[in-house]
Amino acid sequence: MADVVVLDVDGTLVDTNYHHALAWWRALRRFEVSVPVWRLHRAIGMGGDKLVGAVAGDRVEAEHGDAVRAAWEEEFTPMLAEVQPLPGVGDLLGTLRDRGCALVLASSGKPEHVRHYLDLIDGRRYAAATITSEDVAASKPAPDLVRVALSTVDAERAVMIGDTPWDCQSAHRAGLRCLTVRSGGFADHELREAGALAVYDALTDLTAALRPPAELPLTPILSTVDNRG
Repeated sequence: MADVVVLDVDGTLVDTNYHHALAWWRALRRFEVSVPVWRLHRAIGMGGDKLVGAVAGDRVEAEHGDAVRAAWEEEFTPMLAEVQPLPGVGDLLGTLRDRGCALVLASSGKPEHVRHYLDLIDGRRYAAATITSEDVAASKPAPDLVRVALSTVDAERAVMIGDTPWDCQSAHRAGLRCLTVRSGGFADHELREAGALAVYDALTDLTAALRPPAELPLTPILSTVDNRG
């Protein structure tokens, strides 16, 4: 039985991925850069420090990267009022807590956005800790977010729950397995190829799989916590 669960927030607990894709599209258009929204969606879940170069190229990143990120924030912030929790999030968090798991909510998002999400899902009631982009040097798919999350709690066994290939890659690089849900809009084969241990249609299906006598898949943390620097 895992004693720690690291939960991604954007796209996993709250429905934001397509809002982010549209905000990035609008931000890039300010600089007359056109990237199809479908291609932007494929990068959602990756940190903003990596996304601009990944979708628009190194030249755009070098010339406009910081300005695009500032424009993205201006475009996304008004959408916060539209963001909704994904169905079943409270039941999932309660089930994990009742099974004795310490929950760490880990997001590459900005702290002010994450605070809003926590209000939406009553996250402070369940979370042992919350990690945001402000707490790490490198965003997903780097393992920093997961490693910092693990450093905040006393753990022997942990698992991650996410919705994108970037979550899976970040978890894998930190030595954890990753359970995934389809709410991020990625295909099953994309998630599995990135290292997902299992793919669930929705949080409600994941919660059902966690009911006794089923056990949560887990991985010993081994040296991950000791070598988090």
